Amino acid sequence: MKLKKQVTVCGAAIFCVAVFSLYLMLDRVQHDPARHQSGGNFPRSQISVLQNRIEQLEQLLEENHEIISHIKDSVLELTAHADGQPAPPRRDNGSWTLPPESRPSFLAVSPQDCQFALGAKGESPDLQMLAVYSLLPFDNQDGGVWKQGFDITYEPSEWDAEPLQVFVVPHSHNDPGWIKTFDKYYYDQTQHILNSMVLKMQEDPRRRFIWSEISFFSKWWDNISAQKRAAVRRLVGNGQLEMVTGGWVMPDEANSHYFAMIDQLIEGHQWLEKNIGVTPRSGWAVDPFGYSSTMPYLLKRSNLTGMVIQRVHYAIKKHFAASQNLEFMWRQTWDPDSSTDIFCHMMPFYSYDVPHTCGPDPKICCQFDFKRLPGGRINCPWKVPPRAITEANVAERAQLLLDQYRKKSKLYRSKVLLVPLGDDFRYDKPQEWDAQFLNYQRIFDFLNAQPQLHVQAQFGTLSDYFDALYKKAGIVPGMRPPGFPVLSGDFFSYADREDHYWTGYYTSRPFYKSLDRVLEAHLRLLSSARRNLGLFQHHDAITGTAKEAVVVDYGVRLLHSLTNLKRVIINAAHYLVLGDKDTYRYDPATLFLSADDTRLNQDSLPERTVVKLDASPRFLVVFNPLEQERLSLVPLLVNSPHVRVLSENGQPLPAQLSAHWSSATDAVPDTYQLSILARLPALGLRVLQLQKSFDGHSTLQSSVRLYLHGRDVTVRQQEAVPVQVFPAAPDDFCLESQHLRSCFSGSSGLLQSLRCAGEEREQRVSTEFFIYGTRTSKDKSGAYLFLPDGEAKPYTPKDPPIVRVTEGPLFSEVSSYYQHVQTVVRLYNVPGVEGLSLDVSCLVDIRDHVNKELAMRFSTNIESDDTFFTDLNGFQIQPRRYQQKLPLQANFYPMPAMAYIQDTQSRLTLHTAQALGVSSLGSGQLEVILDRRLMQDDNRGLGQGLKDNKRTCNRFRLLLERRSSASKVQDGRPVSFPSLLSHLTSMHLNAEALVLPVAQQPALPALRSFAPLSTTLPCDFHILNLRTLQAEDDSLPSAEAALILHRKGFDCSLEAKNLGFNCTTSQGQLALGSLFQGLELNSLQPTSLTLMYPLGTASNSTNIQLNPMEIATFRIRLG
Repeated sequence: MKLKKQVTVCGAAIFCVAVFSLYLMLDRVQHDPARHQSGGNFPRSQISVLQNRIEQLEQLLEENHEIISHIKDSVLELTAHADGQPAPPRRDNGSWTLPPESRPSFLAVSPQDCQFALGAKGESPDLQMLAVYSLLPFDNQDGGVWKQGFDITYEPSEWDAEPLQVFVVPHSHNDPGWIKTFDKYYYDQTQHILNSMVLKMQEDPRRRFIWSEISFFSKWWDNISAQKRAAVRRLVGNGQLEMVTGGWVMPDEANSHYFAMIDQLIEGHQWLEKNIGVTPRSGWAVDPFGYSSTMPYLLKRSNLTGMVIQRVHYAIKKHFAASQNLEFMWRQTWDPDSSTDIFCHMMPFYSYDVPHTCGPDPKICCQFDFKRLPGGRINCPWKVPPRAITEANVAERAQLLLDQYRKKSKLYRSKVLLVPLGDDFRYDKPQEWDAQFLNYQRIFDFLNAQPQLHVQAQFGTLSDYFDALYKKAGIVPGMRPPGFPVLSGDFFSYADREDHYWTGYYTSRPFYKSLDRVLEAHLRLLSSARRNLGLFQHHDAITGTAKEAVVVDYGVRLLHSLTNLKRVIINAAHYLVLGDKDTYRYDPATLFLSADDTRLNQDSLPERTVVKLDASPRFLVVFNPLEQERLSLVPLLVNSPHVRVLSENGQPLPAQLSAHWSSATDAVPDTYQLSILARLPALGLRVLQLQKSFDGHSTLQSSVRLYLHGRDVTVRQQEAVPVQVFPAAPDDFCLESQHLRSCFSGSSGLLQSLRCAGEEREQRVSTEFFIYGTRTSKDKSGAYLFLPDGEAKPYTPKDPPIVRVTEGPLFSEVSSYYQHVQTVVRLYNVPGVEGLSLDVSCLVDIRDHVNKELAMRFSTNIESDDTFFTDLNGFQIQPRRYQQKLPLQANFYPMPAMAYIQDTQSRLTLHTAQALGVSSLGSGQLEVILDRRLMQDDNRGLGQGLKDNKRTCNRFRLLLERRSSASKVQDGRPVSFPSLLSHLTSMHLNAEALVLPVAQQPALPALRSFAPLSTTLPCDFHILNLRTLQAEDDSLPSAEAALILHRKGFDCSLEAKNLGFNCTTSQGQLALGSLFQGLELNSLQPTSLTLMYPLGTASNSTNIQLNPMEIATFRIRLG
């Protein structure tokens, strides 16, 4: 029984940490979270740990006396101030101020840790994409039969010494949702493709096929017989069938976050290992609309050795083809050596379909797509149909095809040629298998029997192709072939022809881009939720480029997963906060805790739960999904203004009371917003209690000024929150906190300037809204394309805005209500990360717009010239340059997490909680597209416009930082990093505290806060994921878990004064053994990213070392 209880406790703790290892780095160091449980006595052991750390730092940083003395002071003060809860604010000269933190903050960053961002000593790449963009004319000249290229010539004798080796790779591109839903595609097409594959591949051992989408493959696997499964394993085993990339989907690379990209890759790889016993070797991404350099990094760290990409700007393809640079080693911009290099093959022509893969002339290649034989449902647009291969015509047909193969081969450095053979949902009928495989085999047999042609042609898999290339080069897979270039950078933004830039999908359907991130912020444990999140990373899902009915299907799946995840978190939290675990009872009918908000439908915004107060105290459990303690304002709706908030041991906590508004002028009756200032343990649960109290000093009141701007509207207000109503617009005005002063336009209510505490200079940050139209010609903007009718025009609503200003001791905000957008700019008057940036949200509703796109633009006097910076997948930063020679739409880029502009003095970063399109169209500007409503298809296959807009809330943080040691030379480098504060700000924005009210009940058991971490992490470390692994027996939890850590790269040149949070770095050293409270780390096995390959042997040592920017996975066993 005792063993069973230990297993239960251990399981619950892993379960919790897995649920809780959510997304964020580090907000505090050197505080033992157990302090909250032990009544505030700071443990002596912790002090000795800190003092040891100081001695080490003194040896390393003798010159840095200031930091050392600061840490020493901190240790002394930490012992003096046991209770870390901030005291209530007080009024000073009419404005609210918070007393100094009872515990000091410090920033102790090792100088060695600052070196990384200053630049690597390694060799420069041969091809830097930023430089390539500057070099190219983008002149789009007519290239003849290869319209976007050039005429290719060759001498027949070129292959005499070394024959041409051709690998024809049959494939079928299966979108997990696009025109049809995932399930409908599966039932209508995919299952038939895979069933035919098993049958037809067994007919001839020379046949080959590749498959990439495990979401479809796993569904099919669940529905086939043991006999068919054995046949599949045989086909994989003998090299006829290859699983390429092996992710749950072929993910979009613009809008997806690296957490979700990795998670869907692990999900696919784990499934393959468990069911087929196979590990993918080659990557295949033919349909994402542009390529991020994050993906080659993830594939390399998963032990893949080669990859194929296709949708790259046609001008870049032409340039690389002319210089034989279509195959290269893709290296990360931040890599000091070559450890991130992966071999990449770029397809040279317009598409991955058969007309554009055999060679430069689509009219000829189409004649070798035997699905288009006369009598079928599809034909060749070039009006010359394929002909079945016979003995009579094989010589002529083979010669025609060989000419295309030779021309295509001239674009590459090796004498090995890759020729894909497939298209969307191909090979769904046995007749197509016969038509393609039999006709091609006749051609191959003919070619291979003619030694004077010097060609060897065959069906192959992707790895067959790469292995032959490596063999010719005399290297092992993964090494750099001699003479091949090294490339760094990415391939955004994509144009497939003319000025048709695929930059619209960076914003299309922002409601679902936001819902995706909400789900990520809750995700840790449920397999079905992981798979639904993985499905949504598909390049027609998160992109917003699927049919309306398919979008609804994705939305229902995401919402279902979110609801289930909240239930898991609620049940785990219930167990973990009980003082006596024996009292735990799971009753699905009456949950102990409730969710903080509910969503009625897949397309509705969340509605917050109102906590009803009565004579007995109400309790809250607040979950902090960050890996470190945070000081946050916890928002809550209550039904009474007479309330006070206490910690679990009865200490009063500061809380601000404000009205809850349903519109610009209507306060919701009997509902109030309570904002509680609370310190939350890392990845932990804090118990708070609410009591009804008629003592007027128990909460801090806020005051409201309402400016009606001449509009005749009725104001509904509440007695408890005084509102002053002004019929006219105010003069310009400012709000101030201990960290920031922000000034606003009286007429628009929008932000105009920002000044950090201690700075003399005010920074202009003026906010405006703009509208883009679309062209009047035949090509118009749609779900994929952004084709504006010129520069944006100022947004001119029919009525002036109503502006509401709320001021209080813990936060103040300005809300501006326009017809199509409501903005709220909030200043937090609290120490730490929350108070150092502006919180900006935009509630957008453009459902009455016709062919319009709404943009928000910040204009500053930062001298950024033509340079700006955007993130790739929340993982790394890519410098961008506004290219005057390109059309406006070409200068937009994806922004999954942040974008910034800078000069030698300042950096302004816009952090985002959802992926959107961003640009800097002029010096000192940042512009983000908030939503787009478009009435027509843009001729890329969707067959619909974007007319299913929702009310969408876009959330941002605006961070202004001073730069101390910047130089023009350093800023010209093709690599950049956020500051540590910027990383933390992003994480706070993306992982808000979760409020779980305890249900009202007669006899409440004793509740205790829960802190799972026993030590703090260095603040450049992030627990990306802690997920249980698939057990052999599906009915039992696995004894093993995967711990994925990321060490962030950061820039030390941004000054950080009065941060209000603690932060130290450790040169990448981390002791994992003592990380989890009450849990021992029994084993630690470093593995490849997706756990398919062990790296070295499992060690008793639990100390690890991680280089900046690296992501590392460990297979761990906790006990």
